[in-house]
Amino acid sequence: MINIEHIGIAVRHLSSSIPLFEKLLDTSCYKTEVVESEQVNTAFFKKGESKIELVEAYGPGSVINSFIEKKGEGIHHIAFEVKDIYEEAARLQSEGFILINEKPKKGADNKLVWFLHPKSTNGVLIELCMEIE
Repeated sequence: MINIEHIGIAVRHLSSSIPLFEKLLDTSCYKTEVVESEQVNTAFFKKGESKIELVEAYGPGSVINSFIEKKGEGIHHIAFEVKDIYEEAARLQSEGFILINEKPKKGADNKLVWFLHPKSTNGVLIELCMEIE
């Protein structure tokens, strides 16, 4: 893993969080997107090389609902960009890290994503992501 692709922040409402982060970052939200597989709505911001993803649940089965119930709004995950998600997942699994899913899923921002369980990463949800070509 070479660089942080984005930091994901769980929010209750994009409608109030987007304007807040536009003021905070002094930049506009450049993209919103629905991710059906996770039952979330997302909003993206870019400032220099850094990206922030706001994540709002839209369905009762969304993990964002349970995250916010347990921990409140805040940092949900850190995403690392990888060249080959399958190779990197295999390497990490061989090092003892726990993958949450058996295979990667289509995520937001034209990415294939695969999560590492926080139990194996000192309590931090790690997302591996790779551009879909």
